[in-house]
Amino acid sequence: MIVRILVVLKKILIFISLFIFLFFGEIALTFSDKGYPSLLNDEEVPFSLLIDNQYSDFEGTNNIDKQIDAFLKRWKIEGASLAVTKDERLVYAKGFGTANKETGEDVKPGHLFRIASVSKLITAVAIMKLYEEGMLELDDPVFGEHGILNDSIFRNYVDPRVEEISVRHLLNHTAGWSRYAGDPIFNPLYIARKMNVPAPAAVEDILQYTLTRKLNFEPGTRYSYSNMGYAILGKIIERESGMPYQDYVVMNLLKPLGIHDMHIGKSYYHEKYPNEVRYHSSAGVMTTRAMDGSGEIVPIYYGGNDMELLGPAGGWVASAPELIKFMTAIDGFDDQPDILTPETIASMSDPSIAGKGLFGWRGSDSYGTWWRTGYLSGSSALIVRQTDGINWVVMTNTTTYKQSRIHRYVSAMMFGAISKVQQWPDIDLFTMEEKHPGPIADIPATNPKL
Repeated sequence: MIVRILVVLKKILIFISLFIFLFFGEIALTFSDKGYPSLLNDEEVPFSLLIDNQYSDFEGTNNIDKQIDAFLKRWKIEGASLAVTKDERLVYAKGFGTANKETGEDVKPGHLFRIASVSKLITAVAIMKLYEEGMLELDDPVFGEHGILNDSIFRNYVDPRVEEISVRHLLNHTAGWSRYAGDPIFNPLYIARKMNVPAPAAVEDILQYTLTRKLNFEPGTRYSYSNMGYAILGKIIERESGMPYQDYVVMNLLKPLGIHDMHIGKSYYHEKYPNEVRYHSSAGVMTTRAMDGSGEIVPIYYGGNDMELLGPAGGWVASAPELIKFMTAIDGFDDQPDILTPETIASMSDPSIAGKGLFGWRGSDSYGTWWRTGYLSGSSALIVRQTDGINWVVMTNTTTYKQSRIHRYVSAMMFGAISKVQQWPDIDLFTMEEKHPGPIADIPATNPKL
């Protein structure tokens, strides 16, 4: 009897093992065949991992391919990822160059890139979502007895004008801080020493330190770009939502949009996500002391910046298809529902409403074009919402010797290349997961030419 039971149990174990191998092995092979490491977890499969470069091989967009290839060569950039939507359909998504120079791995649409200050747009949208839900008002005070952050640790400010700072001032960079004496978010080691706390300094430590300094100007009277302001907005999101910042963004903004592969990035190479690119420099590797206080000399892009600290101001990683998916939910176009009301979206992008600076966006023009730039050592990102129903994203994984001019060059290149596309493909790569829930084997290597 015991022998029979053991035999039955053995058969059951064999069956379970075979099922696991066939089911999960197929999924793992699907992604490894596409050039990604195996990505097995309990989350939903990101649609960006189902897109191959070949799905954007169209005659009508060949000029875009040529322009990007020439751009990488001219600027000595290892890799880039590009996505374009037309009428809120993902009509183009392609990687160029190498994701990792050491391994020669090609960039695919599903590769993650650091998006740097494009993260501010995500944070601004989260704040505006809380505003629409009645959780806060834009003119609510941030500090002081009746402020949102009225903890005792934030009450030791030396400048009474701090009590005038509102949520609006943080959003549009008019809170009163200037980067003339340095950016505290990028000085966690120095502040850890000053505050006598372990390195790296937490955002609470940096904020306490900042409040011991006088404001540079009266809140609301001048514009001065502030990473610190957006770090504080992250704390406000946590206070008003009762959730960690990243959790709130994921649960209330990203998942409802079907976005499953955007995260706060990691600081060191060994911590990076399996499908995240490697960051490079063609201008010589710049080094610094590690932000963790170890004293180790590291490349700035691997250990020089605390990505979790940067979080709301510049710490997110994303693929081009998922980032542009987020854009389609805040672009004000009518083809797909937005996650904010038209009035709220207008308030973020119209300087006459937002004030001296925009909410999350870096700039806009009188024609209705909005843009957001991002740059960290080893990476850059540029997203643009045009007036003709087109959005686009370009991200790179390399610092160049002309880094300060890269966004202007990319902008001119993309506006020119896009204007020459006479007809966009009649496809929507956003729906790949719906149409092809398993391995995508039935799509031809080259799509029909237009």
